[in-house]
Amino acid sequence: MTMSQIFDFLFGQYSEYSTLDVSLEITAVVFGFLSVWFSKQNNVLVFPTGMISTVIFVYLLLKWELLGDMMINAYYFIMSVYGWLVWTRKVDAFQVTPISRTTTKEKKISILIFIATLAFVYIVYQTFDKWTSWVAYVDTFTTAIFFVGMWLMARRKIENWILWIIGDIISVPLYFYKGFTFTSFQYLGFTIIAIFGYLAWKKHLNNNPVTA
Repeated sequence: MTMSQIFDFLFGQYSEYSTLDVSLEITAVVFGFLSVWFSKQNNVLVFPTGMISTVIFVYLLLKWELLGDMMINAYYFIMSVYGWLVWTRKVDAFQVTPISRTTTKEKKISILIFIATLAFVYIVYQTFDKWTSWVAYVDTFTTAIFFVGMWLMARRKIENWILWIIGDIISVPLYFYKGFTFTSFQYLGFTIIAIFGYLAWKKHLNNNPVTA
């Protein structure tokens, strides 16, 4: 296979997109990477950079009629506002909300969010008659995973990384199949960063057992 054929295989679908849309997707991917990197670093900039990425993706995904993905990003934006407040809220006179492990109550809430998301996305797809392929079913599942992951990240819970890793791994081939190569590469990068993010947060908890 020649380089030209490889390029066409990876990026051929972009010939049908406008220069503006391609530029917006690349911009969203860059800010998405920055957001996940800042999350790994336990830096509150995870939220403003993530909000820029999600706003762009909401526009693009609505245009591409990918409703599940669009709802994920709209939800990310809302949870980014919430997370920004939680991460900067002082729990005492000296420190803000620390990294911690998920409590039993939060695990129960996570299960409820997962089930509620599945039901909500099902209703949306049913309403707009979008059950046209197996992609819709995978999209519904990953949407539920990411909804829970974002909620846990907003609350600075280490388990959020496990859900990101699972969802990102599924999303790499899913977005490539959908024809969004740049976004597929983004999720591949997200998977790698999420693994290192989990290890970094785990190291932090091991060094600060009181906050765990």
